[in-house]
Amino acid sequence: MIRAKGLTKRFGEKLAVDGLDFTVEPGRVTGFLGPNGAGKSTTMRMILGLDAPTSGTVSVNGHRYADSPAPLREIGALLDAHAIHPGRSARDHLRWMAASNGIPTTRVGEVLDLVGLDSVAGQRAGRFSLGMGQRLGIAAALLGDPPVVVLDEPVNGLDPEGIRWVRSLARQLATEGRTVFVSSHLMSEMALMADHLIVIGRGHILADCSMQDFMTDHAASYVKVKAPKLPEVATLLQHGGLEVAQVDSELHVQGADAASIGELLGMQGFLLHELTLVRSSLEDAFMGLTADSVEYHAKQKQEVVR
Repeated sequence: MIRAKGLTKRFGEKLAVDGLDFTVEPGRVTGFLGPNGAGKSTTMRMILGLDAPTSGTVSVNGHRYADSPAPLREIGALLDAHAIHPGRSARDHLRWMAASNGIPTTRVGEVLDLVGLDSVAGQRAGRFSLGMGQRLGIAAALLGDPPVVVLDEPVNGLDPEGIRWVRSLARQLATEGRTVFVSSHLMSEMALMADHLIVIGRGHILADCSMQDFMTDHAASYVKVKAPKLPEVATLLQHGGLEVAQVDSELHVQGADAASIGELLGMQGFLLHELTLVRSSLEDAFMGLTADSVEYHAKQKQEVVR
């Protein structure tokens, strides 16, 4: 379990993290989301003792991570896949890590096999592709068989097979009762991976809830209706107190579920071609929630009219 209480970090005049209170529970995958500059990396660094809080506390399984006599057995982390000596082989990199924490060398072969690097274990890490480096970083995180796993952008540089593997791995670790804390900008993947979300913006918590509750609270939804007599259908639904918008050759209806809309139109004898509930994606919900917290805005390219 990871627990933060009043966690605050200031860099000079900049308040990067402002009084965060949250708990990352075992047995589920908790996604950690936020725009660039929101304070995610700083928060993860404070969890691992790499940055000292200005005020507040953060504990791993009831104590500071820095107080653990064998940190890799307590928490496994991937924050920077490039933090590897380029001249060392993948096997040697893991061997010295194992030796530093009293981990049997047999575990090195197990994690190399788990992440799919056993065939290149003797190659220098400096020659690895971005995706191979990510796999080695995940191997290092799992080396001590820790009860808590923290992964920052774990699918960066991975191909589709690798992305699916990371998703399955995270869920398997949670199924085993471990605490799994994952940060990612890949919303489509987070939607498939996470059970719970913590969303921050400008150092503040914007949401701390289950994925289901987050989508219910922040994802817009409507019922798409297609029918031969679209104007008449729209009029009937509006008279029924529903919000109706026509988009091309279909209606977007809010205020009732698909079943209720279908029953209303059926009783009036209208023929339907399509009746579908459409819910916005996690990305749309996230963008809507964090719109006022984005620190860096790109300008839209202006179309030149000739």
